[in-house]
Amino acid sequence: MLKIDNLVCGYGRMQVLENVSLEIGAESVGLFGPNGAGKSTLISATMGMIKPWKGSIEFNGESLLGKETYQMARLGIALVPQERELFPGMSVEDNLMLGAAYIPHAQAKSEQQIEKVFTLFPILKERRKQYAGTMSGGQQRMVAIARALMSDPKLLILDEPSLGLQPSIVAEVFDVLKELKKTVSILVTEQNVRESLKAIDRGCVLENGKIVLEDSADGLKTNPYVLKSYLGL
Repeated sequence: MLKIDNLVCGYGRMQVLENVSLEIGAESVGLFGPNGAGKSTLISATMGMIKPWKGSIEFNGESLLGKETYQMARLGIALVPQERELFPGMSVEDNLMLGAAYIPHAQAKSEQQIEKVFTLFPILKERRKQYAGTMSGGQQRMVAIARALMSDPKLLILDEPSLGLQPSIVAEVFDVLKELKKTVSILVTEQNVRESLKAIDRGCVLENGKIVLEDSADGLKTNPYVLKSYLGL
């Protein structure tokens, strides 16, 4: 589905990613690493927000290089950004409907999609008329994920979905991701490796702009380096 091959990119003269290769099929993949490792840069390059210096990015065999972010969405890639980026003065329902508004195939079945996301996040159905900006951080994260799902994506990308959330909400978010991976491919960048490993099929560790480790979720759970560096064991 998504194929990244020997990707090199950065900002100005500062190189961030060095020959990163990653493939995602019908699965859920976690991308782990410390702050500054290049996780968000990889997402930005994939979504067309920065231009790669070298390498290729393909989605279902079609090159993404040179495409605009809205074109990625129409191809079937949805992003849940780290900062959520909701419209705080609009209702939950209006924020959700915007997720499908400019994607023809999703717009045609927006009513079915919104019922699906309400099933995943019942609290959003209860508060569909509430202004998004008045909701808690955890609820806003749910709105952001639900809005991305309104585009009926083939690949869902989440950038640090647990950032700033209390532990109980983090667990709830990853329970949803565990359910979602049955119907959509997922790429999630996270520093909360412990919770992530419960919801993914496979994971990669990105450090200093390079993928230094890749294994199944079960393999990473018992890997000595992951246990020491990311799980504190």
